[in-house]
Amino acid sequence: MNLFADMRARILGDLTAMTEAGTLPEGLSFDAVTVEPPRDPAHGDMATNAAMVLAKKAKMPPRAIAEALAAQLQSVASITEASVAGPGFLNLRLAPSVWQALPPKVLEHGINFGRSAMGAGQKVNVEYVSANPTGPLHVGHTRGAVFGDALAALLAFAGYDVTREYYINDGGAQVDTLARSVYLRYLEAHGQDVAFEDGTYPGDYLVPVGQALKDKVGDAYVGADESVWLADVRVFATDAMMDLIRDDLAALGVTMDVFFSEKSLYGTGRIEAAIDDLKGKDLIYWGTLPPPKGKKPEDWEAREQWLFRSTAFGDDEDRPVQKSDGAWAYFAPDIAYHYDKCQRGFDALIDVFGADHGGYVKRMKAAVAALSDEKVPLDIKLTQLVKLWKDGAEFKMSKRAGTFVTLRDVIAEVGPDVTRFIMLTRKNDAPLDFDFDKVLEQSRENPVFYVQYAHARVHSVLRKAREAGIDVSDQALGAADLSCLDHEAELAVLRKIAEFPRLIEIAARTNEPHRVAGYLGELAAEFHALWNRGNDEPSLRFVQDGDTATSQAKIALARGVSVVIAAGLGILGVVPMADMR
Repeated sequence: MNLFADMRARILGDLTAMTEAGTLPEGLSFDAVTVEPPRDPAHGDMATNAAMVLAKKAKMPPRAIAEALAAQLQSVASITEASVAGPGFLNLRLAPSVWQALPPKVLEHGINFGRSAMGAGQKVNVEYVSANPTGPLHVGHTRGAVFGDALAALLAFAGYDVTREYYINDGGAQVDTLARSVYLRYLEAHGQDVAFEDGTYPGDYLVPVGQALKDKVGDAYVGADESVWLADVRVFATDAMMDLIRDDLAALGVTMDVFFSEKSLYGTGRIEAAIDDLKGKDLIYWGTLPPPKGKKPEDWEAREQWLFRSTAFGDDEDRPVQKSDGAWAYFAPDIAYHYDKCQRGFDALIDVFGADHGGYVKRMKAAVAALSDEKVPLDIKLTQLVKLWKDGAEFKMSKRAGTFVTLRDVIAEVGPDVTRFIMLTRKNDAPLDFDFDKVLEQSRENPVFYVQYAHARVHSVLRKAREAGIDVSDQALGAADLSCLDHEAELAVLRKIAEFPRLIEIAARTNEPHRVAGYLGELAAEFHALWNRGNDEPSLRFVQDGDTATSQAKIALARGVSVVIAAGLGILGVVPMADMR
């Protein structure tokens, strides 16, 4: 039930009628016409830009179009006022009955209220986390995990067929470093003194892995040459790290559909197949790259190699895919991996990368455009850094020093729900401060508390009503006469509820789940404002002593708030609380 979409459809119908009547010229596109809440609620309930976006092509003054459209809309019973503002914006005010009809619809659909068919079952692959399998997930990975998981849930809620995927970076030199670090812990488990050289992973999380390796092979690798044990330890260590990472993700409530191994691309012909595809499109050539910016030609040794013509698809320069000695450049397996995604039939791809991958965006987009003949869009979302604070001091992290703050550390401090919600309070590409003390405060300044408190308050109303003998089942509330919900504070809550389906589609269209968290904060604010008004105006209280019918109407409004909050929190992967004690 998207009132804004319904009103847009009505307006498009009127614009079509105006075209047929000769008021508007033929051939106009109405695609840019929107209907949205006005920035200032005093201007009305809805606003449309129709006249502003059509005026130039129609060769008409925008006010003339707006006034003609307003005349059309005046005949609609649910519209009490259609007024033209400024150069041609059209503001609409709706009858209270429009808003009063909302709670029964919300209660009928439950937590599926706002669910959209916009995606039409299109297959979308969301790849996120994809951390190197060299240790437990840290707080930076946590933000990417939460963002990607919420985005996947949002897209599914909007009607897309979503696959959640983790790319295991187990084909690079960092896994050899992991194996050597585990080997040192293995020797340590045998009682030897070891020294971790710079570049190895000295974290204590490898101690049990070294012990497990000892339990498996005994002293078979003690004193052996690296050529004897490296390959086996590499596999053993990677498997151990992926078990650790899966457990970390589970603690955060993240479950992947697919774990894809980079190593599976090597020696299987899959990289060759991807490069051959590009060769067949004349997008691979033998050549040299110009010197990097800031480097003088005399200081640059040009090397001939196989290059991908990525500049043909908007990249800044062409990219190496295979070196002159036949070794693959680091970009080649990434091309092959995305070729595999395209071959699996996805209609759209989304990659969630850390902030340090900003320079990788253009080349990856170019590769997918080339591989899919520009049929499969790739959106790359970068998650910015998280700065941790506790007791007024900043937490630091460094994976190689073994002093990094892990995902488990964060969850141990505040729990998975608080972690997830706070990680989604800012847009993914904005830096985030995460203060352990502030996110546990019970105050309006703590967004997760503020939203959960609204949900819990509704449940306290339901408990109080039941104690008074009032039937507060969704069936009974949905059948209540809601015409008494005519106070501006009540209508403000209803209007905010009405925005939820529209918000879902906008957030899904832009791949921005933080919009859901922001909306929930706004809905909670309207609800708390109504609650507080009830302290001074008894007629606004949800339970009206001796008046079951009015109580049910007001509780239907409150129950609608809790349903929408639960639906929104479900998208964010947060469990709604019925009691804050």
